[in-house]
Amino acid sequence: MHVSELQAAPEGRGWESGESVVSRRLFLELSLAGAVAAGASRLGVAQETQANGIPYRTLGRTGEKVSLVGIGGAHLGKPRDDQEAVRIVRTAIDSGINFMDNSWDYNDGVSEERMGKALRDGYRQKAFLMTKIDGRTTQSAAQQLDESLRRLETDHLDLLQLHEIIRMSDPERVFAAGGAMEAVLAAKQAGKIRYIGFTGHKSPDIHLHMLETAAAHQFTFDTVQMPLNVMDVHFNSFAQRVLPVALGRHMGVLGMKPMGDHHILDSKAVTPFECLHYAMNLPVSVVITGCDSLPILHQAIDAAKSFRPLGEQQLAALKAKTAQVAQDGKYEQYKTTNHYDSTAHNPEWLG
Repeated sequence: MHVSELQAAPEGRGWESGESVVSRRLFLELSLAGAVAAGASRLGVAQETQANGIPYRTLGRTGEKVSLVGIGGAHLGKPRDDQEAVRIVRTAIDSGINFMDNSWDYNDGVSEERMGKALRDGYRQKAFLMTKIDGRTTQSAAQQLDESLRRLETDHLDLLQLHEIIRMSDPERVFAAGGAMEAVLAAKQAGKIRYIGFTGHKSPDIHLHMLETAAAHQFTFDTVQMPLNVMDVHFNSFAQRVLPVALGRHMGVLGMKPMGDHHILDSKAVTPFECLHYAMNLPVSVVITGCDSLPILHQAIDAAKSFRPLGEQQLAALKAKTAQVAQDGKYEQYKTTNHYDSTAHNPEWLG
């Protein structure tokens, strides 16, 4: 399947082709971004209370209902044994959390294998399952997807995302003839995946370039994942620049790194609950957080259950707490270093 055959944009919102037209549209969207971001917490992502008091929100244009908090797959590789990881996933689902994050490259496949074991015995049917692939070529993307399906012990994913769009060249590689999107669209047609998105943590410019490149190929992603936290707002901000554009295109927004791995907590400026509630206050569909133990999982559950929209004074106080320490990106190392760039350390994964 060639990229020219990719899914059309929603009816009534067709994209004109041509770089100048797409760039002009993106410029107009970005010109509104500041105003939109300023009122982001008041945009109101539809929210309703579901199982056991966990709030659920709508995943953008898909219409799917997902839990406000999602379980990050990377941290499932940290428990000592498979049984503890299985307990974390199943306790989360039993508590009302349905969104499960993972990736083909997490812990050499151990994270997916552990989640696959956890989703046995009827738990797969209760989960909205997402994983990610690194391949930029048709062959590598197809191979990684099939490996992920095998590890996760499922015949389909609810959401597949292109992982680590962290280079300005990544969007062109994905959409090129023989690129990853050909494999992804073929997989969707075959029933292996339901929805398509992308992730990245490096720069808002790269996210915007991915959105622009997709539009040039008459394609609109269902979801986008990005770091959204109380420090992001002060430094090279995804919330200010990418979030409004994604919402304008009716995409589901997946917030990640609410605590910047552990680095934001290392600053001593904010507490875990403040980090989670700030991220939940943004117009995101889900906040993905790593849970490597049952106490950390229960912390996330309690944060979701206790979340209430933050007032302007509360928001201002949180931003003031982090304003000075966040200025140089010291606590957002995924933006400022290559420590979190797994495909930079393993370029062969790109294909």
